[in-house]
Amino acid sequence: MLRYLFSALFSLVLFSACSQDLDSVQGLPVGAKAPLPSLQNEEGQKISLSQALEKGPIVLIFYRGQWCPYCNRHLSALEAVRDSLEAEGAQLFAISPEKPEYLQEMQAKTEAGFTLLYDSAYQTILAYDLAFLPSAGTRFKYNTLLGADLSEAHGDERELLPVPASFLIDQKGIIRWRHFDPDYTQRSEPSEILKALKAL
Repeated sequence: MLRYLFSALFSLVLFSACSQDLDSVQGLPVGAKAPLPSLQNEEGQKISLSQALEKGPIVLIFYRGQWCPYCNRHLSALEAVRDSLEAEGAQLFAISPEKPEYLQEMQAKTEAGFTLLYDSAYQTILAYDLAFLPSAGTRFKYNTLLGADLSEAHGDERELLPVPASFLIDQKGIIRWRHFDPDYTQRSEPSEILKALKAL
């Protein structure tokens, strides 16, 4: 009985700690200066977001991984409006903590014609205040049922994930619009991104 109570208490503490981690994640607000690092693309080449910004506004998408069906649908929907975004002068990039070979899998699944970027060591996800540690039970589900293999697919074994989010960054490097929702099923609507872009 005591062993059961201890186990239940430990699970509650662990769940609460992880929930607190997620609750404390806010994402960078509109008006903030956007971090613009250099990251590897799906081919392992370095892409400078600060240099890309010189060509026009950036739409920056953060997603969990190629194993996530919501991410697959979202990136496919974004690909459908990519031409419209580019016609407005914008560039579309999507960032995840997955290594380049997994980015290639995502590209194949979604037929994304835009650049996917690998956030090694979670530096960009942390800079945008999106990183959190899912509960042990959630990570087990993702790794076993969805085939995420987080410790292998990511740059280290911390198994952090980003809250899926979208940011529109103007050419001054300022976040002008965002979509942020801790509910991973809620993603930005491509039409809303296009509307915000036209309002710049």
